[in-house]
Amino acid sequence: MTGTVAPMKVDINPGEHVIGHFAGMSFNLDTIWTTVIAGLIVVALGFWARSALTKPEVNYVPTKIQLIWEAIVNEVTTQVEDNLGRVNPFVVPLAVALFFFILIANWLELIPSELNHISPKAHLLPAPTADTNLTYAMAIMVMVGVWTYGIREKGLGGYLKHFLEPYPVLLPLNVLEELVKPITLALRLFGNIFAGGIMLALIASIPGWGLWLPNIIWKLFDMFIGGIQAFIFALLTVLYFGMAGAKHADHDEKHDKTSADPQVDSGADAESKEATPVLAH
Repeated sequence: MTGTVAPMKVDINPGEHVIGHFAGMSFNLDTIWTTVIAGLIVVALGFWARSALTKPEVNYVPTKIQLIWEAIVNEVTTQVEDNLGRVNPFVVPLAVALFFFILIANWLELIPSELNHISPKAHLLPAPTADTNLTYAMAIMVMVGVWTYGIREKGLGGYLKHFLEPYPVLLPLNVLEELVKPITLALRLFGNIFAGGIMLALIASIPGWGLWLPNIIWKLFDMFIGGIQAFIFALLTVLYFGMAGAKHADHDEKHDKTSADPQVDSGADAESKEATPVLAH
């Protein structure tokens, strides 16, 4: 008589959260507290960098954190200006802040925080970016900022005019593309981080003697994916802001170049004078 081996039961509950209820609404409490933790870490890093940058010293020597921060900001600014031209000064700090917030939020899940004695297992630090509530909120925040910035730069009529370009017949497609942007921005981040959480849960189901190697390999890979997704979200944010004010920036650049070169003005005046007919008396 041949015995049968019962399949190993894997307790994986993707998408389950610690739920709280208030005023007839449900809240994913684990997403809320991990979002707050990631935000506090970013704010703490910001104050730390500020204290390092403003430290009064007679013979001031730049600290490592200052050099790292300046290198990141300068590199982002250079890449933005080389590819999109000059954008509003607040765009680069916004992108850098989003990058660090998303990066920390993605990496929280890599910290061992499972309470194995609780059934089902409770994960105290799940990645909040694996919840669409957060990714949709960030995407909507970015796109509302982009639309507001575009209207302020071009005016309501000038901004709405770009929906008719290059041909008015493309109006429905241009509107649809604009409405889809926050959805794709949110789901791209959510999908990759959510899939990483599922893989960590699968690896955790491996017996203890074979767990350590795949766990280390996947966590390193998950750190890389978390960094890439944070970079992509920040990059797309910069691109959307750049496209929203592109024509206005080009116009200002041409205007500054013309006003800065007196020869261009004098040449234009000379041409206008030559083109003006002289009335004979």
